[in-house]
Amino acid sequence: MKSKVDKIKDAGNFDDLLDAKYGVIGTKKRDEFEYNSKSQMIGEMLKEARSYAGMTQDDLARKTGTKKSYISRVENGKIDIKLSTLFKIIEDGLGRQINLIII
Repeated sequence: MKSKVDKIKDAGNFDDLLDAKYGVIGTKKRDEFEYNSKSQMIGEMLKEARSYAGMTQDDLARKTGTKKSYISRVENGKIDIKLSTLFKIIEDGLGRQINLIII
């Protein structure tokens, strides 16, 4: 039986690497990774949109009635943001629209 390190070395694609490192989809460790990675992606998109708008975290916090520390935690994927708050940040704070696609 291959060790975890060997499985990681032998990974043929990104999905194989994730399986080797975090387990297959449906396992607790993999589910936690998938959940956290989505928070990171949302945070990066917000950070990029804020930067594109020429705003600081303080600016965005003031426009949305939140705190700079909250914006920072969202951008760094450290917090589970409510959908209503996400819409408020994007629409009220950044003056942008958000579209959700379910596939």
